Amino acid sequence: MFKQNPNQSPHQVVIVGGGFGGLYAAQALHKAPVNVTLIDKRNFHLFQPLLYQVATGGLSPGDISSPLRAVLSRQKNAKVLMGEVIDIDPQGHQVKLKDKILPYDTLIVATGVSHHYFGNDQWAPKAPGLKTVEDALEMRRRILLAFEAAEQETDSQKRRGWLTFVIVGGGPTGVELAGALAELAYSTLKQDFRTIDTSETQIILLEGIDRVLPPYPAELSAKAKASLEHLGVKVQTNALVTNIEDEGVTIRRGEQIEQIPTKTVLWAAGMKASVMGEVISKSTGAKLDRAGRVIVNPDLSVADYSNIFVIGDLANFPHQFEDGKPLPGVAPVAMQEGQYVANLIHKRLNDETLPPFRYSDYGSLAVIGRNAAVVDLGFAKFSGFLAWLAWIFVHIFFLIEFDNKLIVMVQWGWSYFTRNRGARLITTPEVWPPMVVEEKRDQEIRDRALI
Repeated sequence: MFKQNPNQSPHQVVIVGGGFGGLYAAQALHKAPVNVTLIDKRNFHLFQPLLYQVATGGLSPGDISSPLRAVLSRQKNAKVLMGEVIDIDPQGHQVKLKDKILPYDTLIVATGVSHHYFGNDQWAPKAPGLKTVEDALEMRRRILLAFEAAEQETDSQKRRGWLTFVIVGGGPTGVELAGALAELAYSTLKQDFRTIDTSETQIILLEGIDRVLPPYPAELSAKAKASLEHLGVKVQTNALVTNIEDEGVTIRRGEQIEQIPTKTVLWAAGMKASVMGEVISKSTGAKLDRAGRVIVNPDLSVADYSNIFVIGDLANFPHQFEDGKPLPGVAPVAMQEGQYVANLIHKRLNDETLPPFRYSDYGSLAVIGRNAAVVDLGFAKFSGFLAWLAWIFVHIFFLIEFDNKLIVMVQWGWSYFTRNRGARLITTPEVWPPMVVEEKRDQEIRDRALI
């Protein structure tokens, strides 16, 4: 507990992470008698729920990103630092960056999670995940280059490998990615190539348990699966990935082992906490769960440290449900946690208290494709066109800046009527994947031998 002394300098709040939790906490402190310092490795807030659209050419990175300084420019008690926190000193109330040390009175850590390969980190170069802008651009590069390589491939078997896409993970990210990729292959690119027929593309979605969208009610999972299959996606449940190589994926379904020849594997399964989880654990003794998330108190503080809070995907909040199940790692949870901690800081400065945090679940949404989505509001569950409209409204509403809302709305409207995705650019210097470079080099060697 702390109380503001009028004769002291303003209370110093340091927030690490400019995602949903950190940014919402900073904005909610705009009227509090505090100084807010927001630290992030990037200079922008990323609207992660729409990253899959960047990966499939529907949107550009700038459409779903907002410069943190611009977002907080009118908030006079807030400043932004671009930097990386490497350690904290709870006793000295200090945050250590690579090149400086910052004091704090209250610390909020909201650095999120990254994708997790369940002990198979060697798969990472072969199966990119989807958490950052760079991830999305790399995924877009591989998807588009697969079609380009297929266009030039004369061997039918190799061409089939280029036109086969395997997505690992049937949660919301995997389902949305599969649906968007199906629309890209079967509609947008249909007239763009001369040698290949993109309608022959195979999109395979793998899920380890018996249904896609496991957090959703069974009936919505079934509707999502039906919608994906209607788009042309092959959904394989109870399929566990056992190996990923350049030429394909090995899966196990019961006692059966199956090889799927493919050149493109996209990862949408699992998560692990950012390294800040370990930093907090080592410096405070806080317990971590199996994914490396910090187990927090009912007020989102760290055990024995009432002025250190962990929010968003980095936090394991096991206090809401009787079975101790943590809150899901979704944007609304992070938003509400950020606002709660900001309110709690304000209350404490006035020597007041707040009841423990409680998440208000207003529902879950997942889009499958054009005119197809599923919505679970608790009291009502529905799918189809109305669910799709609801999904669009919610995502545009929660985009941070007005120009992003306008750009995305116009872009989606144009794409809906033209079926075109205008951000289909291959921009990275290394144009071809390594295996294509090797094949081209081997072919050149064979050609020279014949001369």
